[in-house]
Amino acid sequence: MDFKLFRVINLLSGRYWLIDKLMILISNKIKFVFLFILMIMLFRKRNVIIEAIVSIVITLFMHFIIKLFYFKPRPFINRSVGILTPSKLDSSFPSKHTLLTFAISTVVMFYQRILGSIMLGFSVLTGFSRIWLGHHYPSDIAGSAVLGSFTSTVIHKLLKNSKRK
Repeated sequence: MDFKLFRVINLLSGRYWLIDKLMILISNKIKFVFLFILMIMLFRKRNVIIEAIVSIVITLFMHFIIKLFYFKPRPFINRSVGILTPSKLDSSFPSKHTLLTFAISTVVMFYQRILGSIMLGFSVLTGFSRIWLGHHYPSDIAGSAVLGSFTSTVIHKLLKNSKRK
């Protein structure tokens, strides 16, 4: 099922020049938009920055640990699939791009619902672009989205509770 859904999405890549360029742009550059938004929020809501930094650090640590103990070949390693940009040959799960965008957008959503929702939409697009480019399976993206959002939710609740005490 995972590969079938991957194929449905990935078979569209390489057919539409403009969409391919957009997916490459989203996949590679959206993280800078997210960092820019965090920099702007630095002057307005410091709690967002603290939670975002803690979430990013913990998410990257979890990414590192998972990659140490679990290896899932990327789609292009064992199969003939469309790949639009070069990729590392490391494990497909979890997707670092997706983990980080969901972690940041979840934190922002706790403080600025509209902006957080827009960022969450871009997080979904980031995950979709990683499938489009041929770098990840849908299950990698779904798992990374859940993991990134869950981490930020736990961090938010822990820091919120520690401020009450």
